[in-house]
Amino acid sequence: MADLYLTRRAVLGAGLSLAAAPALARAGGDPVAATRHGRVRGLRQDGLCVFKGIRYGADTRPARFQAPRPPAPWTDVRDALAFGPACPQTRIDEPTSEDCLFLNVWTPGLDGARRPVMVYLHGGAYASGSGAHPLTDGARLAASGDVVVVTVNHRLNAFGYAYLARLSPRFPDSGNAGMLDIVLALRWVRDNIAAFGGDPDRVMLFGQSGGGAKIATLMGMPAAQGLFHRAATMSGQQVTASGPLHATARARAWLAALKVPETAPERLLELPAEALVEGLSAADPVLDGPVYFGPVLDETWLTRHPFWPDANPLSAHIPMILGNTLDETRAFVRGPDDPRFSLTWEQLPEALAKGLVVDILPEHVIAEYRRLFPAYGPSDIYFAATTAGRSWRGQVIEAEMRDAVPAPTWVYQLNYRSPVDGGRWGAFHSLDIGLVFGTLEARDSRTGTGPEARAVSDAMQRAFVDFARHGDPNGATGGMWPPYRLPERATLIFDANPRVENDPRAAERRLFAKVPYVQPGT
Repeated sequence: MADLYLTRRAVLGAGLSLAAAPALARAGGDPVAATRHGRVRGLRQDGLCVFKGIRYGADTRPARFQAPRPPAPWTDVRDALAFGPACPQTRIDEPTSEDCLFLNVWTPGLDGARRPVMVYLHGGAYASGSGAHPLTDGARLAASGDVVVVTVNHRLNAFGYAYLARLSPRFPDSGNAGMLDIVLALRWVRDNIAAFGGDPDRVMLFGQSGGGAKIATLMGMPAAQGLFHRAATMSGQQVTASGPLHATARARAWLAALKVPETAPERLLELPAEALVEGLSAADPVLDGPVYFGPVLDETWLTRHPFWPDANPLSAHIPMILGNTLDETRAFVRGPDDPRFSLTWEQLPEALAKGLVVDILPEHVIAEYRRLFPAYGPSDIYFAATTAGRSWRGQVIEAEMRDAVPAPTWVYQLNYRSPVDGGRWGAFHSLDIGLVFGTLEARDSRTGTGPEARAVSDAMQRAFVDFARHGDPNGATGGMWPPYRLPERATLIFDANPRVENDPRAAERRLFAKVPYVQPGT
């Protein structure tokens, strides 16, 4: 009745009778929710209330490189029927705009039920992506778990993380503007989610790859404290942020590519968004590849590294899941015909020298893997070693540092292998997204849709929903997944037959523990 009442009031407020406005009257069954900024209308889909493109922040174009601002309030009922645009970026098949501070909500009902809230932060490092990808459609997760699911768009790449503060006092927040967007979105959740059937005191963050890194960063940001109560990272760690000197060097490289003098970064305000995106192809002055932008240790919003020199005490009380996949780096190739799938023993040392990032003798790594896994061929060793030495290391560090606190932590490893292309992708980076969301049929899923895929998906969904509801992935009554503690290092293996293994990759962990960890991009 409340939904119908709001719609009727909107019609009458427009000076129309219900009889004279059949199209609006037919919308009487659509859900309308009242937020602090104004009312929004969504759709009923398969028993859920779905709201897409709810504005949580003002247009960022007039405040480029500045902290975000709340939206101006509105008095009409605004449609929330389509996803908002993503932040401008190099490659995406969605509309983009600097006016990109929008979020999406899937909920079983606007009934005051105070359900757990699961807020997903998308991957794509800090450079790309959006909350509108079919893989992260929240419908199945919301329905099966009786939870409220939220996905978020925010500023990325240079728009969100170009650090200009040392070049001009006009941009003090520029290096972490994208993180401040997420903080603003979480404030929106705190203030409004009860109207969508959610519990503002049970907010769980979960995110894959760059989304997980954003969560690790938020756990070290004082501005984010109290806005979320559980955290789960999926193949995404952030041990250290970008230092201010490296970040300034990157800003200078980007300015040079744009032919903007570093003494006058204010001229960036005059350029169109398309030009700023073109400048992202500038060479990074610190690492190989295009220029990197990510969170910065700016001593204002981020005053210490997220997990260095220890687990930040700000978030030690927050229960956390840390997860990775067995074959992370099988995703980091150009396609099924990439030469890394057909390496020879002669080619392997040089391939590892480029792929490992850390400074360790490739020949020694190869010899150890051949001893540990005699059945592995050159490509098997390449993907296993680059996963363990590059993509998995951050999770190990974060888990061990949380154990030292100690802080409530659970660790998983996804071993389920994609059946696509004869299984050559293995348990690749991002495979767990579709499994957790239950979007097995979605574009880019590659999970398969058979009984084994559905069983793994159901198990992962139950664990994540239990974690959102109770702060423990075993649920209210306990279960098979013990917390991660040294020296056991208990790890839940998600596969056709889920099981717990202690320190399942002990030899690989020890092999790479002898060299310093390098946080990608920093």
